[in-house]
Amino acid sequence: MRFWDSSAILPLLVPEPGTQLSQQWLKEDPEVVLWTLTRLELASSVERRAREGSLNRNDRVTVLRRAERIASDAHEVVDVAAVRARALTLLARHALRAADAVQLAAALIVADPDPSSLTMVVLDRRLADAAAREGLGVLSWPD
Repeated sequence: MRFWDSSAILPLLVPEPGTQLSQQWLKEDPEVVLWTLTRLELASSVERRAREGSLNRNDRVTVLRRAERIASDAHEVVDVAAVRARALTLLARHALRAADAVQLAAALIVADPDPSSLTMVVLDRRLADAAAREGLGVLSWPD
């Protein structure tokens, strides 16, 4: 079981540089854990691509369905209050955006009390570095 950040799920939906890595990681361990608002982050990315013209109408619908399937099959972290509280402490320790802080907070809640017991799949380097500093295992871009 691995915790997946939206940065690593998006390449499963649309071709981009991290697609092969994400596909390999999912094949190795198909049990996915997500933060409850990851669906929203994925929809935002898909809709932005559609507005910019890199996804046509049919592809948009297909990709949104694929995102929903992945999210529906995953375990979701839904305790918003606990994630928010943990994210606030993370913002004081790491240079993260709010959305990244809640992703990391959700992963840490899943891993509690032993961060090393969970691997976070993340293609955002800043978030990957923060996750590693917090003690999580990290799958990210090769160095």
